[in-house]
Amino acid sequence: MTSKPTLGIVAALLFVVWPELAWTAEVAVVDRSGRPLPDAVVELSWPAGQLPAALPNGPPSEAMIDQRHETFLPLVTVIRSGGHVIFTNNDTTMHQVYSFSPTKQFAFEIDEGQRSAPVVFDKPGIAAIGCNIHDQMITYVYVAENRLAAKTGHEGVALFADLPPGNYRGTVWHPQLAPGAAPRAFAFAIAREDSKTVVALPVAGTEPAKKNMHMQMY
Repeated sequence: MTSKPTLGIVAALLFVVWPELAWTAEVAVVDRSGRPLPDAVVELSWPAGQLPAALPNGPPSEAMIDQRHETFLPLVTVIRSGGHVIFTNNDTTMHQVYSFSPTKQFAFEIDEGQRSAPVVFDKPGIAAIGCNIHDQMITYVYVAENRLAAKTGHEGVALFADLPPGNYRGTVWHPQLAPGAAPRAFAFAIAREDSKTVVALPVAGTEPAKKNMHMQMY
């Protein structure tokens, strides 16, 4: 008589087979004219039934945002929920960093050459951050809900490595989306090693971020 495999044996077999099925997926984000869109955040949800423990590590738990020439660098930072950000001031003036966002609210001064205490972001969402002295300054912290989140580079591409095949759902967010607009949703099937998809957003890549409206919404 042949006994049925136990749940533990099945799980062990999945972990053995998983590396052979781990592929790299590419999501390209473009603007309304089809041009590559940097600083977009792509977040994927794994297929139902997959084991989250076997997925990649995802966004970092800590990041740094600098201030130079009265500009926050970078424009968009992606961290995991529960992670923290340290702000540095390499400018020639004081800054008053603040956020009124539901995701995270804070305010502090940071003088020339100083760095802040870690600011913990323990709630998923998007935080718009400004300077109360220099009104043109704005940056965004995207706090990812799960581990499959990445920011597009200069060529408008987000890469996801070590993914098992399956039907994924995704969202794309960018600072130029209308204030308060939901991220663009899309579906993505990973069925082979070179799986690729393109997501178009209704924005013009050359438009600057609009601080006042976005500060009210994020």
